[in-house]
Amino acid sequence: MDKPKVVLGVSGGIAAYKACELLRRLSESGHDVRVVPTASALHFVGAATWSALSGNPVSTEVWDDVHEVPHVRIGQHADLVVVAPATADILAKAAHGLADDLLTNTLLTARCPVVFASAMHTEMWEHPATQENVATLRRRGAVVIEPAVGRLTGVDTGKGRLPDPTEIYAICRRVLSRGVTEPDLKGRHVVVSAGGTREPLDPVRFLGNRSSGKQGYALARTAAARGARVTLIAANTGLPDPAGVDVVQVGTAVQLREAVLKATPDADAVVMAAAVADFRPETYAAGKIKKKDGQDPDPIVLVRNPDILAEISTERARPGQVIVGFAAETDDVLANGRTKLERKGCDLLVVNEVGERKTFGSEENEAVILGADGSETPAHRGPKEHLAETVWDLVAERLG
Repeated sequence: MDKPKVVLGVSGGIAAYKACELLRRLSESGHDVRVVPTASALHFVGAATWSALSGNPVSTEVWDDVHEVPHVRIGQHADLVVVAPATADILAKAAHGLADDLLTNTLLTARCPVVFASAMHTEMWEHPATQENVATLRRRGAVVIEPAVGRLTGVDTGKGRLPDPTEIYAICRRVLSRGVTEPDLKGRHVVVSAGGTREPLDPVRFLGNRSSGKQGYALARTAAARGARVTLIAANTGLPDPAGVDVVQVGTAVQLREAVLKATPDADAVVMAAAVADFRPETYAAGKIKKKDGQDPDPIVLVRNPDILAEISTERARPGQVIVGFAAETDDVLANGRTKLERKGCDLLVVNEVGERKTFGSEENEAVILGADGSETPAHRGPKEHLAETVWDLVAERLG
């Protein structure tokens, strides 16, 4: 089979050197990558580096190899175009259809999915002109990955950092795997919860669960690849932030509830993949609970945590909002799932069987997605991204 053809556009930002790692991941995973840098990008990384890493010739000008018409052919033959870093300048040119070099010509001729991984100073990203350009590109079907928050050039810190190349690669892989040009979640805001809440007993102990957060992160990453604006509420995961996703860190069930209620008023869909503790200790010991010789420990009294899924399902923040829950069961999986679906009042419930060696912490998952309309959609064992795609397929149908 022919290797998938990827065009890696590199614009002139300090983060251009990070695109070398993205190029390496694309090449080593079996993609035929053609690097198209801007003239400014070559001030940061030379053409020889791009050529050596990709195994393909590198050019910035429409006048090179004129007989091959590269300014038309490169875009026409690509399966994916990804621009990383995408500066404010390249976003502006792409939004307005300017074509003064090989990369901008390629963007105009591409009929495949296009991904922009944004990177620039915070003020440039927040400028109304840039935001309007981003909105225009998203409206046309491009996936524009929001920049990460972190250290920028000099002493500056803020939103504008290029997302981790590993996460950009994950987005590209999801876009390629779908094989469609138009992201079906573009213009949508989705909220995803992930991980497991921890309820503190004392300064060193807590009640928790085995959830790793990997399924929730797969849902967030997949939604971003399908064009959505994603808010990820993460509870104790320790995982790197997915590219282009706004991450809110929480610890306890009460904190998760507060974050969910804050994020959902303008959300089109909410997917509650986090494992939320049903109970928390009634009292918190300010000092470490000590064991005493010859004495049994004092009993720990538990109180109920709020039922976040039932609350947001009953009191929808907006008409047409789609609510998805997750149910981890150890026995009578489907029967318990149906009962829980009715009790919670959500639109979809992802039911899976869990145990010490099942689902939690694994790279794979399998489930049955139950619908309030009586439907049952199986998701056979496979990478957690596959289950994420199935969930978003069902959500997209319900969003119309």
